[in-house]
Amino acid sequence: MKRVWHWLIIILVVGGMRGGVFAKLESVEVTLDYVARKAEQRAQKPFRSPRADLPAVLRADKLDYDKYREIEFRHDKALWAEEKLPFHVEFFHPGYLYQEPVHVNEFTLTHVQAIRFVQHFFNYRTLDIQKQIPTDTGYAGFKLLCPLNNTERWDELGAFLGASYFRLLGKGQRYGQSARGLALDCGEFDRPEEFPIFTDWWLGKPHRDDTDLRLYAILDSVSCAGAFAFVIRPGETTIADVEAVLFFREPKDIKAVDAQRKPPGTIGLAPLTSMFWFGAASERKFSDYRPAVHDSDGLLIRMENGEVLWRPLVNPATMRHQRFATTGIRGFGLLQRDRDFSTYEDLFNQYQQVPSVWVESHGRWGEGDIHLVELATHYEGLDNIVAFWSPKEKPKPMQPYRFAYTLYWTRETDLKLSQNRVLATRVGVDPRDPKRRQFAVDFGGPRLGELTDRTPPQAIASCSSNAGIVENQVFRNPYDNRWRVMLKLEPKPENKDPVDLRCTLKRGEEVLTETWTYHWSPP
Repeated sequence: MKRVWHWLIIILVVGGMRGGVFAKLESVEVTLDYVARKAEQRAQKPFRSPRADLPAVLRADKLDYDKYREIEFRHDKALWAEEKLPFHVEFFHPGYLYQEPVHVNEFTLTHVQAIRFVQHFFNYRTLDIQKQIPTDTGYAGFKLLCPLNNTERWDELGAFLGASYFRLLGKGQRYGQSARGLALDCGEFDRPEEFPIFTDWWLGKPHRDDTDLRLYAILDSVSCAGAFAFVIRPGETTIADVEAVLFFREPKDIKAVDAQRKPPGTIGLAPLTSMFWFGAASERKFSDYRPAVHDSDGLLIRMENGEVLWRPLVNPATMRHQRFATTGIRGFGLLQRDRDFSTYEDLFNQYQQVPSVWVESHGRWGEGDIHLVELATHYEGLDNIVAFWSPKEKPKPMQPYRFAYTLYWTRETDLKLSQNRVLATRVGVDPRDPKRRQFAVDFGGPRLGELTDRTPPQAIASCSSNAGIVENQVFRNPYDNRWRVMLKLEPKPENKDPVDLRCTLKRGEEVLTETWTYHWSPP
């Protein structure tokens, strides 16, 4: 009890010192159930976009790219900086592309108070717009800071900005892929995607000796509203525990906002968004000095029965949407496996340092599909890869739908997701027969390192019925102790549909490696 009152006194004193930053202090215990009750109330009414609350001076026709870049957060105004707490928060200014203002609150064990929009937090340079922005406007989002890499320096731990997107970092990492709260109708051909947004946040004020940070949020969209809880623990691998409750709106309330929109057909839980332009496996080549450009190079899936799938990513000529059906899932993630600078030769983007993100489900998620959506792109500025889990049984309107999972933002220096794995995929035309494609798939790991030329593994390979595997050979690579599978594929005449391939290494009945799976499209 003494600790609670100690922090309450600090809040009152600091709130007075920073006059105008906080709204009225309320006696409330902030929990996931507390936020879920607010989300349920929100879901009982049609969706109202926060865009309507954005002051005219901040809309894109008034605040363009160059003007928005003039605005900078003053680092000495970071939340909790004055009190020398283990985490700091800096806010993003609303406007330009960020049209949905986000309302932020701070909470302790017993109290909560709203954080006003404060113009003095920002340096506007030559812009003279401060007086036109009300204190109840809200922010575009926020970033988290902590002494992640050095006890003497405040590094970015992560950022929550735009729709329900967020990114986190572990030690020595650079920003790469993003996670989202929810994806609706992503990758569908017959309807537009719906982008839910985080509209309200509650930031848990840390104690001086805390090593993790607790956040709560309301997610809202035309089709549903929900409550999210995050517990973030920075480290070599930064870990975020996520728990959520969703309330899908009644169809009539969806129609009240968008007469053309149907209830969502695809509900994407724990969605990840990344970029793949080209790499070693790419058949589509681009004129660029770098040998590879991507934030992730493959999708890893761990099935409930223990099977592990590795699907190399592709930048397709047209959008592709692949589903992996399963009765249960242990985890999945978009990984960046190749960590050598020579793979990318990029001094500026440092793709070898971006995190892989692994999703580990809590409890049984039941039947459903892992979805992989690949969009065509001609440059690296577009996040064109999405992966998520979609349950077979869809949530019923206004019935609470609960799920939980853990996100690992990792370079696998302290986390081994799959040790006997696919190390490289290369694709090309068979020089003896241009109708055929040949695939060179490299496998490596502790189990394979024990094998010799006298005891080679067996490659178990298969493909969909619209093609045939006409050659399957296994070779030991003496230069790095890997094993290479050479497959030759011949599509059936006139076939224009994608071909699915699978390959794994075995010794007798023992499965030695994860399963390589590939989705090849005829040119």
